[in-house]
Amino acid sequence: MQDLAGKAVLITGASRGIGAAAARVFAEAGSSVLLAARTGKEIEELAGEIRAGGGKAEAVTCDVSSYAQVEAAVNRCRDAFASIDFLVNNAGVIDPIGPLIESDPQEWGKATDINYKGVYNGLRAALPHMKAQGSGVVVNISSGAAHNALEGWSHYCSAKAAAYMLTRAADLEMKGTGVRVVGLSPGTVATYMQKAIKASGINPVSQLDPSVHIDPSWVGRAIAWLCTGDAQEFAGVDVSLREEDIRRRVGLID
Repeated sequence: MQDLAGKAVLITGASRGIGAAAARVFAEAGSSVLLAARTGKEIEELAGEIRAGGGKAEAVTCDVSSYAQVEAAVNRCRDAFASIDFLVNNAGVIDPIGPLIESDPQEWGKATDINYKGVYNGLRAALPHMKAQGSGVVVNISSGAAHNALEGWSHYCSAKAAAYMLTRAADLEMKGTGVRVVGLSPGTVATYMQKAIKASGINPVSQLDPSVHIDPSWVGRAIAWLCTGDAQEFAGVDVSLREEDIRRRVGLID
């Protein structure tokens, strides 16, 4: 992925799972990586790992539900690496899982602030800089839940559906600027989220055998690929990593 060398990427939710996997892929491809997450210990360790391997990485604590913190992370990326070429809006939560009529309004709201408002905050903070420089790609991590309602996931499904519309609307507004906004729906991934889903026993996803979940590294590679010229035609849409053609183009299967 030579297109990524010398570029700068900000990844939210970078402490583990998909975010950490993406960080490693970008770093290996020669990108400078700013790792953002609510807790600092894991991202500091990952930044150290990347630097020890010869890459460039910095870490910043960031709650994506706060616009001020997201804006600060974007500015940190620009200060550290002189640009922000890619943004990966990955931060997300699955809790609280449960029936809507039993949900805690405050906790339900916190989840949507992260899963939906967090995407807006990233777009709002990064897009002006990308537009000014005439290039950039934003990858919003989406989900099949954006298009299909699931029992016990009212917060998650509705937020992901709203974020999908943000992807479409933002990309529409960026037409002709050299900036793309695209969603990636990875399918089920072997991350900590699956433990909470499994424990809930609610809806068919909780009944899936762990063997069907893909490794986060696959998603990391797909995210990086979407930022290259080879994926230029994907804009304002959700790309599904369940599709064999996409997996083949990413280089995950023959």
